[in-house]
Amino acid sequence: MSKKGKVLVAMSGGIDSSVAAIMLHEQGYEVVGLTMKTWDYVSSGSNKKETGCCSLDSINDARSIAVEHGFHHIILDIREEFGDYVINNFVDEYLAGRTPNPCVMCNTHIKWEALLKRADMLDCEYIATGHYAKVREENNRFVVSRGLDRFKDQSYVLWGVTQECLSRTMFPVGGFEKEKIKDMARNMGLHELANKSESYEICFIPDNDYRSFLKKKVENLEERFKGGKFISTSGKALGEHKGYPFYTIGQRKGLEIALGEPMYVTKIVPETNTVVLGTFNDLDKDEMFVRDVNYVKYASIIDGTEALTMIRSHDKGTASTLYNHNDQMRIVFHSPAKAVAPGQSAVFYEGEDVLGGGFIEKK
Repeated sequence: MSKKGKVLVAMSGGIDSSVAAIMLHEQGYEVVGLTMKTWDYVSSGSNKKETGCCSLDSINDARSIAVEHGFHHIILDIREEFGDYVINNFVDEYLAGRTPNPCVMCNTHIKWEALLKRADMLDCEYIATGHYAKVREENNRFVVSRGLDRFKDQSYVLWGVTQECLSRTMFPVGGFEKEKIKDMARNMGLHELANKSESYEICFIPDNDYRSFLKKKVENLEERFKGGKFISTSGKALGEHKGYPFYTIGQRKGLEIALGEPMYVTKIVPETNTVVLGTFNDLDKDEMFVRDVNYVKYASIIDGTEALTMIRSHDKGTASTLYNHNDQMRIVFHSPAKAVAPGQSAVFYEGEDVLGGGFIEKK
């Protein structure tokens, strides 16, 4: 047993988690690499070449790196858990007229819980991932903060990770710029990974066509929802659409309707199969409500707390004031926020630190 302790590292086969595992190994930790099989491309019906964290090549890459550097590696098949929770939630959210955030759901309810469970089984004190974020203990809380590389920062998708999980979590690459990680990978002999392009697609939608995915998952989807109305913000009928699940807030392209000026989806009303279209300025929101809030830096957030609120992963954030509202959080923006999409995550920041986050509610 290493004096530094034993750590279970989530290895996707990509550069960041591979470097994280080797870094910890070289620092003297007893490392066990774990690669999770969450999805297979045969199930998705995609014709695209299998790539990414769930591919056989990625699993083999992770195993080869572990063997070459002298630490253990195991493969964990969680396709059933992943499908039951993440996929079902993804479909249900679109059918409810919301825009889901599968990476948050996977991190919060699948990956971290699976890691923690296996860490206990393997007597590992810690778990580690290749996320670009940081975690520290402060005032008996475990606080997530932004990674050093602001462009690669992934703290936004970690707002739902519990304090129990964070208390044992390490983010080895969070204190480095991406280019530095690439240099480190080359020095570790991982030349192919250092030069490999990265995929930003949802793992179970490799062709990035969520509409086709929904059609495969929901029987008679097009027939059930076709013939719905496009209406203006004033209620005027503008034409017919293909079904509200095929649209997202802020969408402009692919509406297949000519109105003489650019129009955007501003609201989705599943109860009436209605999609509301408006101008770019109609996307402005002065406030929103957030449900299922998870507190990170503090055990609660007091009324009147000022924060920077992000409503999508690479959003620059909007200054806002937070208020408790029954079992939700009311966020009042200091200047209008664009395309606030119910179902997406809202994450509140105090400086570099994550105060907490939740899901944007429909109002």
